[in-house]
Amino acid sequence: MTRIFYLLYAGIAYAIFLAVFLYLIAFTGNLPGAPLAVDRGPESPLDLALPVNIALIALFGLQHSVMARPAFKAGWTRFIPPPIERATFVMMTNLVLLILFLGWHPMTAPVWTIESPIGVAILWGTFGLGWVIVLVSTFLINHFELFGLQQAWFALRTKAAAQPVLHQPFFYKLVRHPLYAGFFLAFWATPAMTTGHLLLAAGLSIYMLIAIRLEERNLVDTFGADYVAYRETTPMLVPGTGGRKRT
Repeated sequence: MTRIFYLLYAGIAYAIFLAVFLYLIAFTGNLPGAPLAVDRGPESPLDLALPVNIALIALFGLQHSVMARPAFKAGWTRFIPPPIERATFVMMTNLVLLILFLGWHPMTAPVWTIESPIGVAILWGTFGLGWVIVLVSTFLINHFELFGLQQAWFALRTKAAAQPVLHQPFFYKLVRHPLYAGFFLAFWATPAMTTGHLLLAAGLSIYMLIAIRLEERNLVDTFGADYVAYRETTPMLVPGTGGRKRT
């Protein structure tokens, strides 16, 4: 019965995340139908909006960075059963993003505005491409493990997870972190950049650059020399930059 609960809990966390993920796209793109967006919602004076928004970005960064570290997981799983540890991480991410959506204070002073139809089309296309890269990248690694469903399913089947294997499918042959690269495109590509959007994009970009460094330490610990060689031959985020050519 407990294992069925694990799977149910993981499924609920995943379903909520899908809704939150879709709203994140609408939020960052100021898409119609989203009552609260990066540039839409109750406005406040700059001296209130700026620290609140910075705090919201920091909250997201801290939750993601701290809970993803092996040391935290080792302590966390003393209280949270390992089969739902990742699902709980996903549930906490859902909560933090909801707090960001609800607490965000739009800062609508323009930074740039593109009026050329071609320029607008290119930027919206890049925005969409970024989100596609993010979604595809999750499936290239292990989508259902990433969001905690596989762990709960394996617990129900009393099946042990296979040992992790380093492989580089599709995007991962071009860059080491295509998921983050997709987020960079999605957060920065907009024909109407405001100070609030700029703050969100810059804050999350700083978080991602820090997260990559932390994540790569863990990957070296897991895969050793294989990951070191991969890191030396494959650029971090931009195809064709850095790294030695493979022979």
